[in-house]
Amino acid sequence: MMALMKNFTLLVLLCISPCALSDGLPDLGDVSQAVLTPLQERQIGQQSMMQIRASKQYLDDAEVNEYLNQLGAKLVENSPEPSLNFEFFAVNDYNVNAFALPGGFIGVNAGLLLITQSESELASVLSHEISHVTQHHLARMIEAQQGDGLVSMAAIAIAILAARTNPQAAEATIVGVQAANIQKQLNFTRAYEEEADRIGLQLLQKSGFNTHAMPEFLERLQKATRLLDSNAPNYMRTHPITSDRIAEIENRVHNQPYRLIPDSLDFQLVRSKLIAAQKTAPDAIAYFSGALGKQNYGNPLAQRYGLVSALLRDDQIERAAKELAVLRKQAKNNPMIETLTGQILRAAKNYSGALTFYRTAIQNFPQHLALVYDYIDLLLQAHQAAPALKLLSEQLTRHPSDTTLYEQQSRAYALEGKTLEQHQAQAYSYAWQGNLYGAIEQLELAKQAGGSFYQLSAIESDLRELREMLEARAKP
Repeated sequence: MMALMKNFTLLVLLCISPCALSDGLPDLGDVSQAVLTPLQERQIGQQSMMQIRASKQYLDDAEVNEYLNQLGAKLVENSPEPSLNFEFFAVNDYNVNAFALPGGFIGVNAGLLLITQSESELASVLSHEISHVTQHHLARMIEAQQGDGLVSMAAIAIAILAARTNPQAAEATIVGVQAANIQKQLNFTRAYEEEADRIGLQLLQKSGFNTHAMPEFLERLQKATRLLDSNAPNYMRTHPITSDRIAEIENRVHNQPYRLIPDSLDFQLVRSKLIAAQKTAPDAIAYFSGALGKQNYGNPLAQRYGLVSALLRDDQIERAAKELAVLRKQAKNNPMIETLTGQILRAAKNYSGALTFYRTAIQNFPQHLALVYDYIDLLLQAHQAAPALKLLSEQLTRHPSDTTLYEQQSRAYALEGKTLEQHQAQAYSYAWQGNLYGAIEQLELAKQAGGSFYQLSAIESDLRELREMLEARAKP
């Protein structure tokens, strides 16, 4: 696993050399490779992601993140760089914001998911952020700072994260003078915003979404800002929205037909899941019960899903099961509803029925990580470590940086009495979360357990790399 981490951390340990700026604003995101290569962009993004996981900003919900990646992939297919490896993730923050990091990492606040009134509106935000990445806007701005001297990638990653996620708190979150100096100059220019709007609209149209959703969303945010006075959403600060910018977008979509694109069920389910999580269980039950009773707004399937989720949280298992039965008749073959079904079976302590259910569900939806996590957890509770390890091995091949899978692998090895492997797997989970000290401690415990020459050599190699990463992080 650490060999995989070397692919993106190797250049984090280096400094970026100064370079002269290229003239003009390339129309297709042509970025000078002399200072910042695509590989380095990816590594800076990975470094930023480690900071996000370490700070607990990451919303660790497999279903929300899977939905964002499915929607994002649909847009990326029609982007100027369809082969670029994008990763979309949710941020556990109910303020309205979204941001792009170098290398294809795009964060979406839970608050933005809730404020968008249609899937086309959400897609318009993602398409804008995708365009910032494919046009290499951050890379081009980083290049503009090279005259200030040598700057480490770790410092750049911290500066970018502060500039993009919460500009109000940037000074408090930045470590190091160099990073602070960079942050002050990393806000997107008007030209970059207009370029991202133009290309984002092209992505929306090619992907089959309503292009009018982009100006409608921006205009609604702008009006909300006037009402809020100085308390504007973070999205307004990281992506300054002017009347001229909205007018330019409206002019571009003026001659395009207004298409009423139906929202996907998953869009509605994800929103209901976030609403239920934001409220207390009793408040969520009252909210969704009221919505279903009036039946004059919203999606009844999503509302019932939210009600079942809230009932489950409130330990009203019998009522949750009854509402779920109605839901499953109305909406079949949906992995989010299947995940909820398994959770209710477990809550009802129907473990044999749950095991049978998960075997079939995993065959039908092998890529749905929430189902995978729950099934593995159930296997471990039943002390069935061997099938759990087999499934974990398959999933880690697909998701080599998944911290939850490594934690479950550590538990499975503990059941089998394999102490070295137990601590090694836990170390990998900590490392991908950015907890380098915890990872080193776990690898030291793995060494004490003893093992083959090959195993101990691999651990020593991992320890050297983690210590190098700690040294690089400590540098200004």
